[in-house]
Amino acid sequence: MGYKKKTIILGAIALLLSLLYIFYDLTGNISYILPKRVIKVVAIILTGGAIAFSTTIFMTITNNRILTPSVMGLDSLYMLTQTIMLFLLGANSLVMMNSNVNYLISIGAMIIFALLFFRLLFRGEGNNIYYLLLIGMILGTFFSSFTSFMQVLIDPNEFMLVQDKMFASINNVNTNLVYLSIVLILLVIIYFLRFYKYLDVLALGKDQATNLGVPYNYVVKRLLIISAVLISIATALIGPITFLGLIVVNISYEFLKTYKHAYIILGSVFISIIALIGGQFIVEKVFSFQTTVSVIINFVGGIYFIYLLLKENKTW
Repeated sequence: MGYKKKTIILGAIALLLSLLYIFYDLTGNISYILPKRVIKVVAIILTGGAIAFSTTIFMTITNNRILTPSVMGLDSLYMLTQTIMLFLLGANSLVMMNSNVNYLISIGAMIIFALLFFRLLFRGEGNNIYYLLLIGMILGTFFSSFTSFMQVLIDPNEFMLVQDKMFASINNVNTNLVYLSIVLILLVIIYFLRFYKYLDVLALGKDQATNLGVPYNYVVKRLLIISAVLISIATALIGPITFLGLIVVNISYEFLKTYKHAYIILGSVFISIIALIGGQFIVEKVFSFQTTVSVIINFVGGIYFIYLLLKENKTW
């Protein structure tokens, strides 16, 4: 079976799961329940699509299928931003009470950090992508440590607000945030179309891409910013899901067995939607909301990450 047919099958499964989630056991006040389920599915599609899209771009740039945008420290920065806002402004402030304002500030902080980060690291020609990743991991660790320190100082009652944001949750997604996310993601995709043609060549590596006429540094900077913006939108919308991108992109590569990024991106998006909707269905119907979808995905993702490390280690 070719990768085109496999992509269509993945899309069909994602569509069927979406319809199953929306219409399964649809009883009671349908006029209230149906719109909420539709909004959840749209939020899942946006989040899963943004994470898969972002991770595919990031893995192509780094030529490494283990590294994800999380190594830049964006997930840790999101938690730090939430903790600082709560610590300085309090739980009753406009920023914490108004989800729209909180969403925009969170995205703004992550995008500004990414822009400054890339600006500083790409000032010299000698800095390569691995230097960026190393600094990103150090900053991520620093953000996590500083967040933990500030959380100790916060009032225990207010700490519950931050704790709710530590794990991704689709149950209480704000409708306005979904509409805003659609607009932002569409703008990012329109900007990305200028650089789409370079992805297949960038997968060959820096030297080959440069020899084939790709303005490597210019393209990589823009693609890194696109990746950072997408992961920022997804994280601010429902919270951090560390291993989702790692799982879906690697499965897409293994399942489709093609180098064409048009199909890898589509396959990753469909697998991401399948994973999130399937996980949310399990959370609601099996665990009765006793856990969150991010816990399930991070558990599976952690095991899969160890498997990938062992697989890459030839001496194993």
